[in-house]
Amino acid sequence: MHFPRYERIWLIAGISTLFLFLLLFGIMAVGMGLNPPNHTETIDPKAVAATPPFDNPGLKQIGNNEYELTMTAQIFMFSPSEITVPAGSKVHFQVTTPDVVHGMQIAGTNVNIMAIPGHITRYTHTFHDPGDYLIVCNEYCGTGHHYMIGRFVVQ
Repeated sequence: MHFPRYERIWLIAGISTLFLFLLLFGIMAVGMGLNPPNHTETIDPKAVAATPPFDNPGLKQIGNNEYELTMTAQIFMFSPSEITVPAGSKVHFQVTTPDVVHGMQIAGTNVNIMAIPGHITRYTHTFHDPGDYLIVCNEYCGTGHHYMIGRFVVQ
């Protein structure tokens, strides 16, 4: 079978790139031990409202300028929907949802959490700058998705 010169060059480049990708992937996975996280926490999505700490969502101070925020995202609201912390606070988020996939993004910050039914998502962020931040759901969750907002105030 005859291939024109440029077609051979592109075939060799494409196949070489594929083998290079697979080689690097294998080195990272086997040689360096880089794997997806496997320490996920799960929760029965039908029992979220009855399972601690999600049976009483809210903000709890756990140290000097350190807080733990337990939050649920559900059709079409966040609970709690308004949170206030002092500037410089480190907040440990733990978020879940009993119904469908939601996103919880605090606009203007790096906080961008995905809430998946049956899973608990944890994230920690320190809020240095005072302000009034909007919490939005950034995963389309249904016809009322655009009403799913909250407020995060850093004083």
